[in-house]
Amino acid sequence: MTTETARPENTNYVHGYSDTEAQRLGDQADTLADLLHAGTAYPAGSRVLEAGCGVGAQTVHLLASGPGVLLTAMDLSAESLAQARARVAAQAPDAEVTWHHGDLHRMPFPDGAFDHVFLCFVLEHLPDPAAGLAALRRVLRPGGTITVIEGDHGSAFFHPQSPAARRTIDHLVRLQAEAGGDGLLGRRLHPLLSDAGFTDVAVRPRTVYADDGRPALAEGFTLRTFVAMVEAVRAEAVAAGLSTPDDFDRGIAELRRAAGPGGTFHYTFFKAVAVNP
Repeated sequence: MTTETARPENTNYVHGYSDTEAQRLGDQADTLADLLHAGTAYPAGSRVLEAGCGVGAQTVHLLASGPGVLLTAMDLSAESLAQARARVAAQAPDAEVTWHHGDLHRMPFPDGAFDHVFLCFVLEHLPDPAAGLAALRRVLRPGGTITVIEGDHGSAFFHPQSPAARRTIDHLVRLQAEAGGDGLLGRRLHPLLSDAGFTDVAVRPRTVYADDGRPALAEGFTLRTFVAMVEAVRAEAVAAGLSTPDDFDRGIAELRRAAGPGGTFHYTFFKAVAVNP
């Protein structure tokens, strides 16, 4: 494994870089691996770029579904990249990975350097996702594919319904917008890719639904992924005057009921595949 370095710019990642967030990302990736990665398997020898690899939670699943790929994994955070290297070393020690520390808007790779580009939960954190897609298209060869996975917090539906729980989700969406991102980006994937010049754009929903009959999803996704993500912005929401501590805690407690007896939870991810003409 080799490492390239570049000086990154600052970023406002609304979820933060704590150990708790790294664990949440791992829980999310492992719980949803079949759902999100189904249909994504690059041939051995393919030059693949994972843009915004974070702590490597998705990287290990990419490598598992595409043994023999020549993967370049990049991220803006040096700390996250170090965690990704450690995760891959533990779970896929024989994989051939080049690690790049830098900004996807200023990649040093030549035009058409990759056969495929993969990014998961990245565009939602960019102030200008169109510019990010343009930069990624430059390094993708003609005829190469880009795969993009994004969530959409507006797709969260749950029972028992609770206005307090809904408000806590809305606080996350607002804080992410103030940080320059878009927690509702999933619904925009098709126009974003089309406007960026990609062709054959195909977007498919990947829905998660958990109830009493799916306890692993209720634990792994509802509680350890979604509720944990919302709960992590408590201090920011209170500091911004969006909520009082008691109101926020009430919303989280009522959101947790969706994972309890008689509760249900629904969320939709959007997975897009497109071609660089």
